[in-house]
Amino acid sequence: MTEPQPVPREAVLVVNAKSRKGQKLFKQACVALTAAGITLTEKHGLTDPAELIPTVDRAVKAGAKMVIVGGGDGSLSCTVDSLVGSDCVYGILPLGTANSFARTLGIPLDLDGAVRVIATGQRKRIDLGMIDGDYFANCAALGISPLIAETVPHNLKKVLGRVGYLGWAAYQMTRFKPFQLSITRNGETETIAALEVRIANGPYHGGAELVDDAAVDSGEIVIQAVVGRTRAYLLWSWLATILKLRSRKHTTREFHGREMRVVTDPPLSISIDGEVLAKTPVTARVASAVIEVVVPGEDQRSAA
Repeated sequence: MTEPQPVPREAVLVVNAKSRKGQKLFKQACVALTAAGITLTEKHGLTDPAELIPTVDRAVKAGAKMVIVGGGDGSLSCTVDSLVGSDCVYGILPLGTANSFARTLGIPLDLDGAVRVIATGQRKRIDLGMIDGDYFANCAALGISPLIAETVPHNLKKVLGRVGYLGWAAYQMTRFKPFQLSITRNGETETIAALEVRIANGPYHGGAELVDDAAVDSGEIVIQAVVGRTRAYLLWSWLATILKLRSRKHTTREFHGREMRVVTDPPLSISIDGEVLAKTPVTARVASAVIEVVVPGEDQRSAA
């Protein structure tokens, strides 16, 4: 059996300074990583999020052994594409609001804990999800999530964090309408009434563990639909899931597979790790074991 390779000791650091904690913690991250023994060959605190993808692209193409990205789920999800097909290792500093991808990987949400994982953790090859040709890290969603993402006031998440986000979600619930969902897999189509849909590569969405059976090393994508026709039922499903009630399983339907076609009536926007980037109909699929990330070592996991 091949021995796992060590985590590189040098990296390019790319931080989205527009993420909730990015600007505040950029300099602190530079100091903490250096103190932990990581040589930073480049350090970028980007005030323009449009520069994230080009900056990571350049680092990977220049032969960086590891790229560490700091930001929220949107920052992480948009940059994973750059590492597919490369030998570059992906390190994560969760500096956003929900930090669902970090939660999925078991990475601590505080800066010191995340740096400790990069310095003393291990490499793990993981799956990515895909919406048509676009890779994503953790979860895409249809229903209330894109409605929130499209309308949330500028800087609300940055100023108030998850409390502000959840408050805005409650407000948008009054505008939300159920829809018809059709899932096609292995040539067979099933149509149901749905209130929300999660296309999951990991269990967390919006910072909450909602899709128990999704995992980044399963080799499949999970589509979870909250079934029903009333907004009150969606609220009940959320509550039952967050509280881990047995009844939560009766509020959803799950579809597992490597590739599935998703159609809605009416056509709906799709938020991909918090950013509205697509619209139904789409094909959802899994890209198996396509990037390496740094995750907690066995000793760190047992101590958590």
